[in-house]
Amino acid sequence: MLELEHIQKAFDGVPVLKDLSLQVEDGEIVSILGPSGCGKTTLLNIILGIVDADQGEIRYSGEDLTRTPMEKRGFNIVFQDYALFPNLNVQQNITYGLRNKPGISSREEVDELIDLLGLREHLGKRIDQLSGGQKQRVALARTLVMKPRILLLDEPLSALDGVIKESIKDRIKTIAREYHLTTIIVTHDPEEALTLSDRVLIIDQGSISQYARPDEIVHQPRNDFVRKFILRQLEIKRGNIYALFGDRPQLAGEAV
Repeated sequence: MLELEHIQKAFDGVPVLKDLSLQVEDGEIVSILGPSGCGKTTLLNIILGIVDADQGEIRYSGEDLTRTPMEKRGFNIVFQDYALFPNLNVQQNITYGLRNKPGISSREEVDELIDLLGLREHLGKRIDQLSGGQKQRVALARTLVMKPRILLLDEPLSALDGVIKESIKDRIKTIAREYHLTTIIVTHDPEEALTLSDRVLIIDQGSISQYARPDEIVHQPRNDFVRKFILRQLEIKRGNIYALFGDRPQLAGEAV
């Protein structure tokens, strides 16, 4: 279990995260959702260890990680731009981290990941020969061979659309289930969060507006911010969402 208690962070005296506490269960997929500037990327960076919290505690399986440096936390991230090495082919990118830690994943485990992510036919290709979805799968494989305790994803679907986007969503869910891998995703897209996650954390101006299962958020939004942010942004995608969660709830002030 990942536990955050009373996390606070400010930049140049401006509060970004305000007394934020939550728990993420082992093997759970959690999306951090909110508008630009709400603090979701700062929270991801604090969990990863890139940024230190001003106040509060971070624990994983009871171990205090608040002041533990990033390289010793055992958490790995896939960045929005993939951060692949253009001078290496797909196979070399996937196994790059194993150069320094060759015992983490066996050859069989690497092959299993390559097949799970559908990358076998692309192993000899250069990165500039890949589509956006293929690059995302390579970035996932490169991270997963290092066997992270927690997988962090920064806007993993933002550059994708259509069938490719749905395929990557399915692969992320499959990986989380098969490897029982706690996965935390930052996104600005309510549809992504609601269809990908076990629970969704909605942040507004550095505070938690709601932290709940997707069906609870759709049918029992805690406040007007959640109602407006979720429901109004989903109007253009209502077919996908309401097929899963049922009829659209009413916004405050709307006629029934």
